[in-house]
Amino acid sequence: MAEMESEDVAETMSPGGATKSGARPADRHGLLKHSREFLDFFWDIAKPQQETRLEATEKLLEYLRTRPEGSEMKYALKRLITGLGVGRETARPCYSLALAQLLQSFEDIPLCSILQQIQEKHDLQKVKKAMMRPALFANLFGVLALFQSGRLVKDSEALMKSVKLLQTLAHYYNHLQEQPQKALVDILSEVPEATLQEVLPKVLKADLNSVLGSPEHLQLFLLAQQKVPAELEKLMGSVNLFSDENIPRLVSVLKTAAASVKRERRLPTVALDLLRLALQEDKFPRFWKEVVEQGLLKKHFWPASYLCFRLLGAALPLLSKEQLQLVMQGDVIRHYGEHLVTAKFQSQFKFAPEMNEYVGAFLEGCQDDPERQLAVVVAFTSITNQGLPVVPTFWRVVRFLSAPALKGYMAWLRDMFLQPDLDSLVDFSTSNQKKTQDASLHVPERAVFRLRKWIILRLVSIVDNVHVEKDEAFIEEVARFCFFHAFFETKKPTSQIPETEQRFSFPLESRAREVVSSAFFSLLQTLSTQFRQAPEQTRDGQPWTYHLVQFADMLLSHSRNVAALTSFTPQQRQAWDRMLQTLKELEARSSEAKAKATAFQHLLLLVGIHLFKSPAESCDLLGDIQTCIKKSLGEKSRRTRSKAVNPQEPPWVEVLVEILLALLAQPSHLMRQVARSVFSHICSHLTPRALQLILDVLNPEKSQDEDDNVVVMDDSEEKQLESVEDKSEDSEDNKNSEDEEDSDEEESDEEDRDGDVDQGFREQLMAVLQAGKALGGADSEEDDEEELGDEAMMALDQNLASLFAEQKLRIQARRDEKNKLQKEKMLRRDFQIRVLDLIEVLVTKQPENPLVLELLEPLLNIIRRSMRTSSTKQEQDLLHKTARIFTHHLCRSRHYCHDVGSYVETLYTQVERLVQQASHQADSSLSLYYFNASLYLLRVLKGNTADRSIPKSQKKERAGPDTSTKPKGPEAPSSLDLSLVTPIYSSALSSFLTKRNSPLTVPMFLSLFSRHPVLCKSLLPVVVQHVTGQTRPRHQAQACLLLQKTLPTRELRLCFEDPEWEQLVGQILAKVTENLRTLGEAQTKLEHQKELSSLELLNVLFKTINHEQQPSASLQKLTTDLTVVRGVLQSRQPGLQQGERSTGSGRLYDLYWQAMKILGVPRPKSEKKDAKEVPNATQSPISMKRKKKGFLPETKKRKKRKSEGTTQEEDAKPAVTSGSQPPSTGKKKRNRMKAKVPAQSHVNGTPAAKSPAPDLPATSPSTPAKTPKLQKKKRKLSQVYGATPVSPMEPAKTPAPDPPATSPSTPAKTPKLQKKKRKLSQVNGATPVPATEPARNLAPDAPATSPSTPAKTPKLQKKKQKLSQVNGATPVPPTEPAGIKQHQKSLPKKSISGKSPQSALPRKKARLSLANRSPSLLQSGAKKKKVQLRKGRKP
Repeated sequence: MAEMESEDVAETMSPGGATKSGARPADRHGLLKHSREFLDFFWDIAKPQQETRLEATEKLLEYLRTRPEGSEMKYALKRLITGLGVGRETARPCYSLALAQLLQSFEDIPLCSILQQIQEKHDLQKVKKAMMRPALFANLFGVLALFQSGRLVKDSEALMKSVKLLQTLAHYYNHLQEQPQKALVDILSEVPEATLQEVLPKVLKADLNSVLGSPEHLQLFLLAQQKVPAELEKLMGSVNLFSDENIPRLVSVLKTAAASVKRERRLPTVALDLLRLALQEDKFPRFWKEVVEQGLLKKHFWPASYLCFRLLGAALPLLSKEQLQLVMQGDVIRHYGEHLVTAKFQSQFKFAPEMNEYVGAFLEGCQDDPERQLAVVVAFTSITNQGLPVVPTFWRVVRFLSAPALKGYMAWLRDMFLQPDLDSLVDFSTSNQKKTQDASLHVPERAVFRLRKWIILRLVSIVDNVHVEKDEAFIEEVARFCFFHAFFETKKPTSQIPETEQRFSFPLESRAREVVSSAFFSLLQTLSTQFRQAPEQTRDGQPWTYHLVQFADMLLSHSRNVAALTSFTPQQRQAWDRMLQTLKELEARSSEAKAKATAFQHLLLLVGIHLFKSPAESCDLLGDIQTCIKKSLGEKSRRTRSKAVNPQEPPWVEVLVEILLALLAQPSHLMRQVARSVFSHICSHLTPRALQLILDVLNPEKSQDEDDNVVVMDDSEEKQLESVEDKSEDSEDNKNSEDEEDSDEEESDEEDRDGDVDQGFREQLMAVLQAGKALGGADSEEDDEEELGDEAMMALDQNLASLFAEQKLRIQARRDEKNKLQKEKMLRRDFQIRVLDLIEVLVTKQPENPLVLELLEPLLNIIRRSMRTSSTKQEQDLLHKTARIFTHHLCRSRHYCHDVGSYVETLYTQVERLVQQASHQADSSLSLYYFNASLYLLRVLKGNTADRSIPKSQKKERAGPDTSTKPKGPEAPSSLDLSLVTPIYSSALSSFLTKRNSPLTVPMFLSLFSRHPVLCKSLLPVVVQHVTGQTRPRHQAQACLLLQKTLPTRELRLCFEDPEWEQLVGQILAKVTENLRTLGEAQTKLEHQKELSSLELLNVLFKTINHEQQPSASLQKLTTDLTVVRGVLQSRQPGLQQGERSTGSGRLYDLYWQAMKILGVPRPKSEKKDAKEVPNATQSPISMKRKKKGFLPETKKRKKRKSEGTTQEEDAKPAVTSGSQPPSTGKKKRNRMKAKVPAQSHVNGTPAAKSPAPDLPATSPSTPAKTPKLQKKKRKLSQVYGATPVSPMEPAKTPAPDPPATSPSTPAKTPKLQKKKRKLSQVNGATPVPATEPARNLAPDAPATSPSTPAKTPKLQKKKQKLSQVNGATPVPPTEPAGIKQHQKSLPKKSISGKSPQSALPRKKARLSLANRSPSLLQSGAKKKKVQLRKGRKP
């Protein structure tokens, strides 16, 4: 691209162009000079981002539409044509597309001229050999651009030239492959028939060998056969492509076409055209059998096989029902099944998704032909591997089936389940399965079982698929079919029960009935969840389980025709009848108890259906459930914690809870949902004993010891039955992976054996070896050469073999026992996770129940144990669920118990226990749960009234002494006794602030303080005590942090009276001041953190004092303390300035000056310097100045020289005033004036007064007054820069007597020079002050310069300041006295032209109270300040 553009520019600048085209070079030069945006379009067109290319093309077209006749169009065409042959292969199609869109937008551009320009620019005869490939592609993409414009098929001349060019390009096969022929076929497929007749003799040879030589020639022949058959016959005569001699050549051409689209993974157009020709000539069976199945499939070439699969999918809409049967019973479909079974690794290509798209498109496109739909679905289902269909049971294409086709498919599945027709299936076996010698794998019974297993799961998945349109009759038929064949068998057919008329060709095995039973309960789960919110899905609004129970009752009543697989005993039949009677009673309940009756109805129905699966267990449950239902519906809701009146008979709630626990032990999600629903209705009747039954399951110790109450069932067998494919088959197909697993298992077995070898086995082994004389004794040296005989060796081998066999059995027994224990532990954890559902329901539905308070410690025990042993996923799930229930549903719930009754003392004891446990935990995350539990109990105590919760004895005892502890604020607790709670949290807080490794954290106590500010008031003295003293720096920092976060809260302030609050603030201020006496001396990270926290707390204290609205009598004392704080901070300033640039001290420095700013001391403006510019103590400024730094621009060199230290000549200059200096302009002048600002520094943090610099003298009494015009001009300038305008004759508000002036020798400045100086000060950033305005207030501690002191030049002052900073000392101006004068007068503002780093504060920040000249921090608002000023003016 860069070369191409440079060539264009060179052409425009060449003089030869001017001679050929006259004024054209000037225009083009103007285009290239002024249209940079236009040229950028061509760069963006070649970028790889598609959005950028399209956007650039659109902008180029819009640009050219505004100038269709200009030189831009010619340049654009030339640039795009040149871009067709660039070296980057990704850029060629981009330029081709842009050229096509350009030609499409501007139809007046002749295509022949464009084609001629392409051939001239990329002439194949003149191009060099190295550039031959780009030139070939340029011609090809040029023709494609003409074709994509849509105008080529309308221009016959350009079309003929393009065809000729493509024929020429076809000879360069090494570079272009078959692309020119493909482009030719694409172009001719769009031309009219008349044009095709004209072009056909020129592009197609009258030779069948040439036609069958390549896929492109064959496709051209098929195109002519389709569009101009008469012209083709005239050219080539009658041609039979499907003759015996042509079929092998067709197979070869199709194989070549399959290899050409290997990367694209698509169907070649020539194959589909050949299929259409075979259908047109009624030769499809011959084509399919000989070309596809016996030709391409026999090549054992996967691209050819994929072509066959794609041809099968694409042919589905084109074939009739008979032709579909031919295709779906052949070798192609069998080979496709083998591919589905063997392609299981991720690295292998899987054709199943692509075939699903073909089948889905076919089913969706022929909704009006259910027979063809059914034929295709049945054909794909009939592809089986030893009886098991290869398509999955959840095959989603069935959602496109119409209602008749779906009903027919279900009937086919049902008939195939009853009478499997193995001969109608397209069955196959893989190569590994054929090598297997096990005869049991090839028997028909195994194939029938695998087929029936798949069919029953297929029926259930159809009902489960919400996208399949199905009616109620379809669902009921499937449910009845599964239920009948799971639990009943036919004795005598009857028309009343259609299921009895279904006969089996193969008897239904017991394992098949187990599969059907498992599928039935899975279907029951689907029906209960899917149609739970839509009862209108059934006829009368009843749940599906109700209809199935009615169907089961009908089957039981026809005992002559139907027999249950497990016959009912009289007791079980009686329980069944009682259940039906109870259901009728529940239906007759009023609407008030309808919700509870519905929950009990679901429970009865579910247990009643399980009566057929496990009669003995379900029979006992039914009886207990019916008793509980009658008692619950006849009893009012109660929330008592007392036990049942009759101890002989347990309450019905406890019985029902035990039943629900037993149901939760079963691996059924439906049972889990029903148990939750029932428990949500009975949790209001829960008793302590019933709750204890639930907690015993969750208690780790009791759940392990007393595990005989509930038997947890394993669902691994059911999951195995639900799996679609057998493990044996997987092992046959994946032998390599299994071998690796076997080797891993062998290694693990060896490790287990090495670990399980005990001392007893070693002794036995030694005894056997010694008995066989394999180990020598004392006389082994004498018998070294003797060897054991054959018989002795055989006996020794037998003894060793028996010994190792026994050891192997012992190891296996230990391993089995270990696995059994691990499995039991996993089942127990699963059961506990299910039981947590009941806890969640109780906490959610009954948060105000007093029983909820008994859940705290059991849940905390689960969390504590799970956090220690959360290694497995089950432990983590148990921990996460328990923590979620405890945190979100319990502690953060909006509702809580408001009636604790006589259990207040128990709650106080529990609070103390929880806080102690929180203090003794090893992990802070675990301690947080215990601390939050104590806060929850405090919330409960606070929400209960005092007269109901506190006993009378305690009231009498605490009537006298505890009156002072009750707060007077608006948030006074009702029954929260601070005398009992405060010591608990006080000891925890003291432990937190003294113990080295305390699990308690600052956020815990902040949460306590924010929720209970009254308790916070009692605990604040403990925190204040630990701010300073002998405690560790980390604990002092934590105490400061607690105070910093707590003091600004409004709720805490309301708990204090004004004197108490001021006393507290004074105490904290004194403690912080004591901490700040060592500011800047931190040696460790903890000490540094303590200093940071102290300064942050100090700033919070200042803000707290500022927010006080009513100053009290203690104002004088408080401000005095602030003055002490300022003195302490000023004394620590040198240490902070020395460590200002140390790592991590930036935050400390900012906090320090933030506090000093509030106290009235501004922060100095520090000049940023490079380390290289600061001279060393032993290095002279001259050497630093003259040291070369490299080649820099002149401006930077001058700037650098000016910013460095002064030279010896400058040091030798006398101190002269600025009035004697010659005027200068430009950057030098500005730099010099910036350097004139005196760099005076503080002494102990006190800012220096704005003393008159030598170059900025104050006006003497003899100075001539300014003219009114000049004063007006000054006021305007001050208004522009933000100053308040003052009238020329305005008197000074605060008189400044005896302003010190400069030396008498200093000449007074003229008004013009003063104006010049003020302008320079405005440039430097200072706020202009009118000449006649005096200073309004006094800056504290501002010493004035002595009249006799000679004034230094600004450069000399700057040099002294730099040297003092290098040496580490605090720079002190020579005119500043040693002492700090509190009431020193300052100069008028009119003598100050710019702000120094130590300039006085603005009047809002530096104003002092009139009482004692200290910062007024208790004043807020401008109104109070004005009042005090008025009072100060009164005599």
